[in-house]
Amino acid sequence: MEAFIVRGEEMREGEYARAFWVQRPGHGEIVREKLPAGQVGEVLVRSLYSGVSRGTEALVFRGEVPESQKEVMRAPFQEGTFPGPVKYGYASVGRVEAVRDGDGVDDDVRGLEGREVFCLHPHQDRYWIPSQAVVPLPPNLPPGRAVLAANMETAVNVLWDAVPVVGDRVVVVGGGVVGLLVSWLGARVPGVELQIVDPNPARTPVARELGLDLRLEPPGRGDADLVIHASGMPQGLATALSEAGLEGTVVEASWFGVRTVPLPLGEAFHSRRLTLKSSQVGRLPPGRTPRWNHRRRMELALRLLEDERLDALVTGESAFLELPDLLPRLSREPGDTLCHRIRYD
Repeated sequence: MEAFIVRGEEMREGEYARAFWVQRPGHGEIVREKLPAGQVGEVLVRSLYSGVSRGTEALVFRGEVPESQKEVMRAPFQEGTFPGPVKYGYASVGRVEAVRDGDGVDDDVRGLEGREVFCLHPHQDRYWIPSQAVVPLPPNLPPGRAVLAANMETAVNVLWDAVPVVGDRVVVVGGGVVGLLVSWLGARVPGVELQIVDPNPARTPVARELGLDLRLEPPGRGDADLVIHASGMPQGLATALSEAGLEGTVVEASWFGVRTVPLPLGEAFHSRRLTLKSSQVGRLPPGRTPRWNHRRRMELALRLLEDERLDALVTGESAFLELPDLLPRLSREPGDTLCHRIRYD
């Protein structure tokens, strides 16, 4: 069995894990690190897939997390600090290989062994994790599609914040993964007229696969009851404001990092009495907190992913060892990429 030196200590395969670290803005590496023994009640997960977030993860890779948001933007199992070295990510799908048994470990935890699970963990091939941090996949959800769970969770939260109602005229600006998932969910509200706006024609067949109406140009009617902005581009938010009708609501689902976003608040913003509202997945909307928690929301997101049409959102796949070369390209020139999946062989 081949031996390796990991941080000055000789280890053999099975004693270490491989993880992706952003060593400094714009540069990442696969790093071997010691795999701890695991504490009682923890489970050992071997990764099958992880997903790359084109939005937040690209900002992290480029070193664009504002100083004021370094704690707010920490991922649940992040190591290191921004801008680097930092181990970041939150879309890991794997299989539980072992359970660290002991006093107080119940049958539900023991039953996780052999199960496929989702975890908000960075890109890493094996890791010990508290059992309550993994969520088993529903029986009809393939692990390759489950990498969309964090995006679906965001889309659910956006709609909870936006509150579309029967018959609303809704415009979604931005046809990325979150924008398409928000649209796919929002179009199910009875009577809703929903239109997505994205200038990239490559988004059209994906939207069509999901049964959605995507236009390259905004409607220009200025009569929407609700507008959701998810393009990640400053000009997209200006478009969203122009599409909102009298006393309409614009929900901002994008995050811009350190970028400043100019807005035309001197035009029709006041005369139309518009509401501009933020949505952020880290917090449940106040009306949900008495009954919901983050785990229940994730379980819902995983159930919603059982529809096989959502496979259209995964537009590329690479091996884990390719990630250091892949992320610079995705962060600079994502092109037509929606969700890029990482495969662990």
